[in-house]
Amino acid sequence: MKKFILIVGLLSTSIAQQALANEQCGKVTIADMNWSSASLIANVDRFILQHGLGCEAELLPGDTMPTSTSMIEKGQPDIAPEIWSNGVKKLIEKGVSDKRLVIAGESLSDGGEEGFWVPQYMVDNDPSLKTIEGVIAKVTDFDHPEDPDRGAFYGCPAGWGCQLSAENLYRALKLNEAGFDLIDPGSGAGLSGSIARAYERKKPWFGYYWSPTAVLGKYKMVKVDFGTGVDLAHFSACLSLAQCADPKVSMYPKALVQTITTPDFAKKSTQGFDYLSRRAFTNAQMNSLLAWMEDNQADGDIAAEYFLTHYEDVWIKWLPADAAAKVKLALKAR
Repeated sequence: MKKFILIVGLLSTSIAQQALANEQCGKVTIADMNWSSASLIANVDRFILQHGLGCEAELLPGDTMPTSTSMIEKGQPDIAPEIWSNGVKKLIEKGVSDKRLVIAGESLSDGGEEGFWVPQYMVDNDPSLKTIEGVIAKVTDFDHPEDPDRGAFYGCPAGWGCQLSAENLYRALKLNEAGFDLIDPGSGAGLSGSIARAYERKKPWFGYYWSPTAVLGKYKMVKVDFGTGVDLAHFSACLSLAQCADPKVSMYPKALVQTITTPDFAKKSTQGFDYLSRRAFTNAQMNSLLAWMEDNQADGDIAAEYFLTHYEDVWIKWLPADAAAKVKLALKAR
């Protein structure tokens, strides 16, 4: 009888502790950004926070600048899983300084890579195209979709953090004067599609892109060398800002890719915040996952299930043993 009472007492304590954890975590909103790696991470976070840590997790559509601004001004969403901080450096720093944002950790442990690129097959035929001088000298080779007398430079989609730096570097390199028009691809899919079409036809292409991505894993590209190295101070003080009156040429610094949260989330869900501080993907892991997503036409939800099923040795290190066990049970139940 004493053993029975002890077991019941332990069960009651465990249930009470779980209820308290749920109450502390409560409803959590996560920005589901409109590119594949960010959507994958958002869906992984939703599944783990909900099934492993007892949160009521919900995804909200997001994008770099609108999400960061909303978190600062409105306290929503609670989590932005993948913020490329180079593009919104001042905004993030101010949000942290004003105690409206908290940096949980790095989404990509290796950081991200940004730059202006041309296809490998172009460089194989003409090695000078790996430099910006070589690209400018062959401006007429880079077919413009509407104007045969101009070259095409594909910029970053409107609304993305990289839009500012790409446009400022376009001005700094005087690409307009050289004969290049800045083409807005309209979306991430539009930008990647332009690379795919060029590759299928072995046509010239010149524009902004980033890594890790399935695109740069599938289509071999060469980052164009500006010959300047990285001027981190100028990149932060001017090239990444909307008001950059006198942009100067600099290569992109290694991109810091972070997970940010609101202070309220960090306070109310210590376990959730601890998970986010541990959760990080290497570029090799992410490239592999993004290639799988593309090959299988999988969205973030399906890709998250694939990751959690096939990469248990990775994510199990991000969680306490009891939370990891709950995630495993939830996966088996799907």
